[in-house]
Amino acid sequence: MARAKTAVVLDTSEELDLLHKITNIIGSTLELNTMLQEIVGLVSGVTRADACFIYLHEPAQDCLVLSASKTPHPGEIGRIRLRMGEGLTGWVAEHKKPLALPEKAHEDHRFKFFQNLPEDKFESFLSVPILIKDAVVGVINVQHRKAHTHTERTQKLLTTIARQVGGALENARLYEETRRRADAIQTLSAVSHTVASDRYADEILQLIVSMTAGLLKSKICSVMLLDETGAELRIAATQSLSEAYRNKPALLVEKSLSGQAVLQKKPLIVKDVRQDKRFSFRDIAVTEGLVSLLSVPMLYKGKVLGVINTYAAEPYDYTKDDVSILQSVANQCASAIMQTRLLQDKLAAQEQLESRKLVERAKALLMKKRGLSEPDAFREIQKQSMDRRKSMKEIAEALLLAADLG
Repeated sequence: MARAKTAVVLDTSEELDLLHKITNIIGSTLELNTMLQEIVGLVSGVTRADACFIYLHEPAQDCLVLSASKTPHPGEIGRIRLRMGEGLTGWVAEHKKPLALPEKAHEDHRFKFFQNLPEDKFESFLSVPILIKDAVVGVINVQHRKAHTHTERTQKLLTTIARQVGGALENARLYEETRRRADAIQTLSAVSHTVASDRYADEILQLIVSMTAGLLKSKICSVMLLDETGAELRIAATQSLSEAYRNKPALLVEKSLSGQAVLQKKPLIVKDVRQDKRFSFRDIAVTEGLVSLLSVPMLYKGKVLGVINTYAAEPYDYTKDDVSILQSVANQCASAIMQTRLLQDKLAAQEQLESRKLVERAKALLMKKRGLSEPDAFREIQKQSMDRRKSMKEIAEALLLAADLG
């Protein structure tokens, strides 16, 4: 005996009212989760659906993520993931066209059962892709427990709603991009002020990695400096509290991922360090949840001083903007390091000059009081320095002080 199929017939005023409400929702908030949740509620009510889902495409993993849901699955939002082409929803996303099944949806050859998403309890299934310029950005599903006929008008209405959602997603993306650029400008400005301050280099680098981690939403951000030989990289600053990461041994430039950024003098991107044999500490990556890596060389007048690394907690496609931002930060780090080194060299030169002047005065004193030749006076200061295990400057100061007192 054939199952009785229900159908929802909407008149023009109901459709216009629904579209008007969705337009108001989209216009009233740029908070994506709130917007999507309100839309599934409206669609469910108008179509008399027992379930309504919105999946969004996640480019980094090329999968569909459950992003909004009318009961019975609110707890699965953000946790259910489908590959492109997987199940009915994945098929719609992959083929970029609607799919309407009035009954026995769970018997369709494209259907796939998910333990946490019991779609086999629903007879009827209607799914429409959300497109932006022919690119899939998501899918809207409407489901009924009983056999249900989806009229052509209902399908067109859902397609129109999907188009509205697509436009809203594009606006949200542009808003997020604009906000992030503003944050980047603010962070780079803060980095510039930090570099120009009179803080110590260690403190400057620590502030920079903290600001950069916040901007790029890094799981871990670190600055690694080359040793004097240029053969090893050591952590100089990181915002991570992980003792395992902070205390990891130096990296060999020739055999490490970050070393490749040094050798090639250009940014290096790795989608998943856990799967890359060149990554030296895969056990730490697994323990600390490190996945994608962006490593950028710190350059000063063409010379590499080290690298700045940022890790994401999940597979992530670093954008040109990400690379550009981190390269700007890296170059400012290099500038701060070189300023510190130049200052240290200047202070060392001043110290050396001061020491030499004191030794010359002490030599003159010995030559006058003891009748020593200049070479003998120098050797006397040198001998006392070795015997007492003090610097020649300290010996010279002691001799001059004794002469003043005596």
